[in-house]
Amino acid sequence: MRKLDPSGSATGIFAQAPCRADLAGGTIDLWPLYLFHPGALTLNFAVNIQTSCRVTPLKGKRIQLRSLDTGKEESFDGLDELRQARRFRLPLAARLLQFFAPKEGLLIETDSESPAGAGISGSSALMIAATAALARFTDRNLTLEQMRVIAQNVEAQIIQVPTGCQDYYPALYGGVSAIHLDADGIHREAVPVAAEEIESRFVLAYTGKPRQSGINNWEVFKAHINGDKRVFRNFERIAEIACAMHQALIHAQWDEVGRLLREEWKLRRSNAPGITTPLIDKLIAVAARHGGQAAKACGAGGGGCVIFLVEKGAASRVATAIGDHGGRVLPLQLARDGVHVSAT
Repeated sequence: MRKLDPSGSATGIFAQAPCRADLAGGTIDLWPLYLFHPGALTLNFAVNIQTSCRVTPLKGKRIQLRSLDTGKEESFDGLDELRQARRFRLPLAARLLQFFAPKEGLLIETDSESPAGAGISGSSALMIAATAALARFTDRNLTLEQMRVIAQNVEAQIIQVPTGCQDYYPALYGGVSAIHLDADGIHREAVPVAAEEIESRFVLAYTGKPRQSGINNWEVFKAHINGDKRVFRNFERIAEIACAMHQALIHAQWDEVGRLLREEWKLRRSNAPGITTPLIDKLIAVAARHGGQAAKACGAGGGGCVIFLVEKGAASRVATAIGDHGGRVLPLQLARDGVHVSAT
């Protein structure tokens, strides 16, 4: 049972988890695509753009859900009413509550610093924060990998298409990650890159157009499963690029990282229509004129954020140029740590 505070009431729980920027090997992390490309991995790093979930006990059985960043709210007389509902204003919290089935009333408040549909895994990070908070609230002693499985499966229930695994690892661990996608399971490896290197060499910008990753990823997924040879060959090369970039990052070969990032984006944008947009193309071209070495859309593309690799010392110059041409530059700081849970 959870501890009581000095006033005699049960304590609440607060959990926080960071978003991520992906560098290579995205979409191939959808099961079972990676099984057709032995040795596949994805590379990403956690960014200090945080999501959070606060769970506060309430007297009785009443359940209240509140999203601070979207302003949405809904409530239920109890868990039975929530279980019987077919649609939710806040499906993330509601679906996780169906899984964790708390025996008491509660208030769940979620918040995200990520813009809507930014492609930096704001929803997946929030899934991890909420999973961690509810696990603690319901006295579930879960490993990080168990949290990943629950969050990924519940998110698939919400978006109703397959979900990849890579987005949950930065939220769980922080830092720079190589996520090895093997037949015997998924294995996360910390990549030894100094935070200062990441923060001085990358710029993150929001294009202002939310994208729907489930749609883009689903079209590519279907093409792959249906035997599209061009898409299969693209993913073979994307897997090779991710492996090569992993080694380039370990050895601080930044010119090679840039070359591979350019090649990865060229392949990825050919997988399906709509992965790039006119604004994304314009911002990448503008950045190149001011010290940008390479860039790609984050996540599935189609809008959202773009990550730019820039020459050492050019980050400020590139950020100004991007802002002058319609992009919204987001603060980029490496999140050293993953999910954190505390009593409130």
